[in-house]
Amino acid sequence: MGTSVQVTPLSGAYGEGPLCYLLVVDDFRFLLDCGWTDHCDPALLQPLARVAPTIDAVLLSHPDMMHLGALPYAMKHLGLSAPVYATEPVFRLGLLTMYDYFLSRWQVADFDLFTLDDVDAAFQNAVRLKYSQNHLLNDKGEGIVITPHVSGHLLGGTVWKITKDGEDVVYAVDFNHRKEKHLNGTALGSFVRPAVLITDAYNALNNQVYKRQQDQDFIDSMVKVLSSGGSVLLPVDTAGRVLELLLIMEQFWAQRHLVYPIYFLTNVSTSTVDFVKSFLEWMSDSISKSFEHTRDNAFLLRYVSLIINKEELEKLGDAPKVVLASMASLEVGFSHDLFVEMANEAKNLVLFTEKGQFGTLARMLQVDPPPKAVKVTMSKRIPLVGDELKAYEEEQERIKKEEALKASLSKEEELKASHGSNAKATDPLVVDASSSRKLSNAGSKVGGNVDILIDGFVPPATSVAPMFPFFENTADWDDFGEVINPDDYMMKQDEMDNNLMLGAGDGMDGKLDEGSARLLLDSAPSKVISNEMTVQVKCSLAYMDFEGRSDGRSVKSVIAHVAPLKLVLVHGSAEATEHLKMHCAKNSDLHVYAPQIEETIDVTSDLCAYKVQLSEKLMSNVISKKLGEHEIAWVDAEVGKVDEKLTLLPPSSTPSAHKSVLVGDLKLADFKQFLANKGLQVEFAGGALRCGEYITVRKIGDSTQRGSTGSQQIVIEGPLCEDYYKIRELLYSQFFLL
Repeated sequence: MGTSVQVTPLSGAYGEGPLCYLLVVDDFRFLLDCGWTDHCDPALLQPLARVAPTIDAVLLSHPDMMHLGALPYAMKHLGLSAPVYATEPVFRLGLLTMYDYFLSRWQVADFDLFTLDDVDAAFQNAVRLKYSQNHLLNDKGEGIVITPHVSGHLLGGTVWKITKDGEDVVYAVDFNHRKEKHLNGTALGSFVRPAVLITDAYNALNNQVYKRQQDQDFIDSMVKVLSSGGSVLLPVDTAGRVLELLLIMEQFWAQRHLVYPIYFLTNVSTSTVDFVKSFLEWMSDSISKSFEHTRDNAFLLRYVSLIINKEELEKLGDAPKVVLASMASLEVGFSHDLFVEMANEAKNLVLFTEKGQFGTLARMLQVDPPPKAVKVTMSKRIPLVGDELKAYEEEQERIKKEEALKASLSKEEELKASHGSNAKATDPLVVDASSSRKLSNAGSKVGGNVDILIDGFVPPATSVAPMFPFFENTADWDDFGEVINPDDYMMKQDEMDNNLMLGAGDGMDGKLDEGSARLLLDSAPSKVISNEMTVQVKCSLAYMDFEGRSDGRSVKSVIAHVAPLKLVLVHGSAEATEHLKMHCAKNSDLHVYAPQIEETIDVTSDLCAYKVQLSEKLMSNVISKKLGEHEIAWVDAEVGKVDEKLTLLPPSSTPSAHKSVLVGDLKLADFKQFLANKGLQVEFAGGALRCGEYITVRKIGDSTQRGSTGSQQIVIEGPLCEDYYKIRELLYSQFFLL
């Protein structure tokens, strides 16, 4: 029986909602992404709430709200407690994204769905993996290996491969096959016929091929506005696609010697770029090689200023400038406020580089034709003064008194329960020994046991005779003295709380921006005031696709090349999902599934897999050959049972000789270089390799097979001569012969 595989979309199916899927491999339950929209509507998470306590592991693919935005809320409110797996950039930049989102919300609303403490707690125990690093799960997940691979799209973006018993389940959403300025293309094309491929249909209907001219048009559209005295607003994410935009602008500003100021405005902009500077090994080969040779870090920005509040912008007044501000949806954050300020000036431009989330202000402005006016809510947090401040302080004092009274009553109840029914709760000499012990230890950070003398006490009901409290020192001793417990010298949690806002969480490493930290540490009572207003949209609106996703034609090509046994389509409009489903079903022999939200589909392999052990008698006669990090051998055996286990045993009769098998994958381009190094004259001609004057080497694949798993033949054509035998010998040397 093959490995059981079941997939259930919890969000992001037949629609463009946040991505969140349940994958069950045998009895092990994976949560693939845990996204949320900028609206943070808890109703969207009801399917997740029903399964969150049963999750065994969470795999994150990208560091943005749509892929991990609900993680802190799910950890706090839904009972999600599974370990989280992600690459280092997804972990770091995802944490910054959640910090930026919380700060943006907190400044304009009494946001209570989660706090910065909850964000820290959600990421605190994340397991960080490198690309192509095989991670073997333990306990319940024994036998399952998870491996992250390059996805493209965002820095650290991941295609997850889950392997058990030789069957691969690949989760690849929002991938990009195209190499960009700061990212390599996806590694998805290197996979060979996985059992299941889970991918998205988001761009299935978008066949707009990327043009080299697009970067030029992007800059030209901004320069045109700037030269006429206007300003440009680019609503961007916190730490995702904005990185590509920054490099494009840096390049063209340097080439054209432009002097217009560029500002990157988020609550964590400086921290974002600081972390990105240290992630060069996760970026494109060109950036890594440039740093190796010239020590030039691509993210040492020369033309972009990093700011965390609008004070710098206010100093410029109406001077032409470019501002990249979060959030991309225009629902909250600096981009929302800047849009309101810039919209009523015809000389300004709001330039969108990604499709807005459904139901957001950005999506509303991207329709054709755009609205002439929109209603927005302007909110800001102000300190309490006068009567409001006095009323607030009185209310806080009343709450403190109520809590103290409840604590006192609770303590009395505990005393009654511990002292028995004959104890007198009103006895003025009754003292809570546990409380006394805590008070006695309050001045010590070590907190060792001490003897306590109580003037008057009620003997416990279980005591034989009255006695004073005594704590025996039962410390362990060894040859070197008393054994020290390191935990006794650790700072207590309540002592660390004062430092938490300054970045005590593992994710920030003290990197929270100074302005944001000051905002959070300002404990002065405040309130949020809001007012609705109608904004006249007089500014220019434009959209250019810089989302960094493969277009529809490329997605279809990649799926055909990978050729999975079963394909599961998620995350895309109903029209796009049905289009890709019909295309794949019509043009290949794939089993294609497109489940609805909370619809469970069984994609268990039709193949039967059995575990067998190799007998010592069989292995003693096997001759292995080294192949990379592995050893390979040809084995003739019979299947039998030893101790009720399937076992490969030596054959009962002498097997017939087998045909020679060549193991390897020859690339003609590599073979051409190999022959050239041997002094032979070689060149490509008509898809074949022309060697010398007479010999031709060509590679023939079986056209009936899709993907890279079809049988292939290497054909050597030419007369029997010295060159023929020499080239054949060199060709054989590229394979392992069994």
